[in-house]
Amino acid sequence: MKVFKFGGASVKDAESVKNVANVLGHFPGEEILIVVSAMGKTTNALEELVQKFYNGKEGCSDIITKIKQDHFSIIDELFPSDEHRVHNDIEILITQLQIITQGTPEGNFNQVYDQIVSFGELISTKIVSSYLNSSGYQNKWLDARRLIRTDQNFRFARVDWSFTERMVKDTIKPGNRYVIQGFIGSDDDLNPTTLGREGSDYTASVLGYVLGAEEVVIWKDVPGVLNGDPKVFDNVELLNEISYREAIELAYYGASVIHPKTIQPLQKKLIPLRVKSFVNPSEVGTLIREGSDLSPFLPCFIKKDNQTLITISTRDLAFIVEDHLSMIYKTLHQFGVRVNMTQNTAISSSFCINNDPITVPKLIEELGKDFDITYNEGVNLYSVRHYDDNAVSRVKKSGEILLEQISRNTYQVVTI
Repeated sequence: MKVFKFGGASVKDAESVKNVANVLGHFPGEEILIVVSAMGKTTNALEELVQKFYNGKEGCSDIITKIKQDHFSIIDELFPSDEHRVHNDIEILITQLQIITQGTPEGNFNQVYDQIVSFGELISTKIVSSYLNSSGYQNKWLDARRLIRTDQNFRFARVDWSFTERMVKDTIKPGNRYVIQGFIGSDDDLNPTTLGREGSDYTASVLGYVLGAEEVVIWKDVPGVLNGDPKVFDNVELLNEISYREAIELAYYGASVIHPKTIQPLQKKLIPLRVKSFVNPSEVGTLIREGSDLSPFLPCFIKKDNQTLITISTRDLAFIVEDHLSMIYKTLHQFGVRVNMTQNTAISSSFCINNDPITVPKLIEELGKDFDITYNEGVNLYSVRHYDDNAVSRVKKSGEILLEQISRNTYQVVTI
């Protein structure tokens, strides 16, 4: 069996869903498990809904109405008859969402987040699975909440590998094709959980691992993995092959085509990961497997925008040493904050992190109890793997430099 993952951009509208069927038509007779994300910007809309619902603000019904309208406009274009079962399936899910938001939040913010945001994938997979069946691509719809078991670390759930493997192998049988949600799972009490933003790639990796898949393919709107985002950098080139190790490095620094956790399970069983274009499915794309770092060997440019640079200083001018850093990292872990770059001076430590509007203000408030805090929002972090002088010069022109760091293989700079 192969595992195919289609992200939000690949199912953003009716034409995109039809294109998924076209892509699958290039693989006749193959057993494929299809992992699908929420459609388009649905997750963003659901996150806005979570904020309003949890904080008791008005406007929840308006957001749900808009989500319903967006999805039914896709359904109306895909299914000429309004008697198709998918209409009822989506009505049920929308009604469940309305019932939740008409009550009071149960649990902490992260638990409420997972309960609501998971509807994006449930709705999208119902639509995609139904359309594929109606177009002759027979498949079975699966509920990831029944198969992907996790702990209760809501929004950043960790997979229970033994239970998940047992459930997946009991459910997914040879000779069939399936559609399942990315990003979501459930805890032991069947409360919905999520695996972190962009976690659909990780879902595909988890399923590929437990099934011993022949290959995992992530379908994107680019030809494969390029040595830079073509929307940000000029004259980028396709990387034909990347080693697991190098792919993990690129993912860590923020390469958008690969989720940081995706590679590790596949590497354990040497399952190849391929990144291909859903626009041109016959093209070979990029192959990630055991082997040499990069082919061709080029500097790789990565930009992470919407970052926050926080500088944490001791109040008594004492050196910032291990006990201070231990306290800081414990707080970062407590808030689920991932550090993208760090640098220390005698009395301060600077951290470049994702500018999460939910988490960062609370983090700054907590750290401000023991340290002096200065911060810059909306900064950019540029990283260059396998840099050379030309590559460094190129990113230095991107703006005023706030922080700069060079290691053996990577150059990083924070600019504003």
